[in-house]
Amino acid sequence: MLAQVTRNWSIDRLAIAVSGLCLAHCLGTAVFLTVLASAGGVLVSPHVHEFGLVIAMALAAFGLGRGVLQHGFAMPAWIGSLGLGVMAGSLSIPHGFEEVAFSILGVLIVALGHDLNRRAVI
Repeated sequence: MLAQVTRNWSIDRLAIAVSGLCLAHCLGTAVFLTVLASAGGVLVSPHVHEFGLVIAMALAAFGLGRGVLQHGFAMPAWIGSLGLGVMAGSLSIPHGFEEVAFSILGVLIVALGHDLNRRAVI
């Protein structure tokens, strides 16, 4: 039982770290584009954002879903799902402040879900 809890806790920590990387990417891209607008084509490519969302969804499904099975609390999974929805919705917004704001909000909500999941397991 303890090994399962430790593994799930590690998955949630990894998911929170990936959320942090996404946050750094969003903020870094905004700053980088402000400073060097000509280099923005690669960083704002929809493929980068879509790939990041796929990774976030996979980690959330595994970590949060496993947490629900272990501790029985669905709230962390619901909160994480809300964050993923906000992140996915940000893909439909044209590049700019609004897209960055929604991406950051979604990342923070997903990280909150993983943190709640980690705390529920311990």
